[in-house]
Amino acid sequence: MSLSSFAIAAGDFSNADLILASASPRRAELLQQIGVQYAVAAENIDESHCASESAYDYVQRLALEKAQAGYRRHNSGLPVLGADTICLFNGGIFGKPVDCDEAISMLRSLSANTHQVLSAVAIVNEFRAELAISKSLVTFRTISSDECLKYWHTGESKDKAGAYAIQGYGATFVAHLEGSYSGVMGLPLFETQQLLGKFNVPIWQS
Repeated sequence: MSLSSFAIAAGDFSNADLILASASPRRAELLQQIGVQYAVAAENIDESHCASESAYDYVQRLALEKAQAGYRRHNSGLPVLGADTICLFNGGIFGKPVDCDEAISMLRSLSANTHQVLSAVAIVNEFRAELAISKSLVTFRTISSDECLKYWHTGESKDKAGAYAIQGYGATFVAHLEGSYSGVMGLPLFETQQLLGKFNVPIWQS
């Protein structure tokens, strides 16, 4: 089953049941996994964190703003899905690292510790917006500085919250996971399928 079996060409919504407002290949693969016919229409928004905003409010706001931006831009009548994922450790929010030094700093902080992963998903249409959030706990084994640098050079850290990909080489860092594997990847499928049902978006299509 290829990704192209489900992803509709950009700008062509005629055979889609949903618009994915994200360029993330992980989120696309997860929608494919549950058989959703979707079209990709990535949205770039300001992802700045407001000082008074809790981590829960922050990740949900970003997911909702992505979905709303996608709906306003395309106005196709289709529901639009937005999502966002962050890591939390010691009261700090770990988003996508801006460079090698920040990625290594994040990984060294997470080494031999347990952190939280919050993954929010939002779906909007003309009439309403629905939100859901997944919380997972991820425990890392000890990671050396040399491993962190080597991992950076794989390229996986560059667009990942917390500077790692649980579905890639980063899986070797994970000693224990409590929660949603797909949520740590970037789209919690349990919560997503519940929201899809509210918008009558079919799943399990072949």
